[in-house]
Amino acid sequence: MSVPTFAELKQWADNYVALWNAGDREGWERNWRKVGPGEFRMLDPVGTPEKKGFEHCCRDSWDLFQERVKFRILPGTLFICGNEVAWTLENTITADGKTSTAYSIETYRFEEDGSVAIRTYYQVPERTKDELGQMFQTYLPE
Repeated sequence: MSVPTFAELKQWADNYVALWNAGDREGWERNWRKVGPGEFRMLDPVGTPEKKGFEHCCRDSWDLFQERVKFRILPGTLFICGNEVAWTLENTITADGKTSTAYSIETYRFEEDGSVAIRTYYQVPERTKDELGQMFQTYLPE
C-alpha cells in the first residue's frame, strides 16, 4: 500500500468534520479506513498513555464525545505535508446545559503500511463531578 495522496487526505479531513458533526458513525469510520486501514496509535493528548487500535483510538472517542462535541477546523490551519496532516480544531462542547469552546492542535501521520499515528495537544478539563469532568474521567482515568 502507498501513503494517501494529497487529494485523499484533503477529502479525509473535510469528511472527518462533516461526518462527525452529522452523527454519521458508519461514514466516519469508512472515511478513516480509506486512508488508514492498518493499525492506530494515539497520544490524546500528548503526555498521557498511548492508546492503540482502531477501536480505542476512534470508536471509543466517538461513543464518548460525539453527542456533546462538534468540530470545526479553523480557517487557515489545515496543513497537508506529504503523509502528514495537522490542524487546529475548534471543539464546541455542550455539557451540563452549557456550551463552551476549546481548541486542540492535532497531527496525523499516515504510513505506507496503512497505519496511523495521532498526536493531539489540548488542556485536559479537571476531573470534576460535572458532565465534562466525568467524560474525561472515563476517557483518561488516572
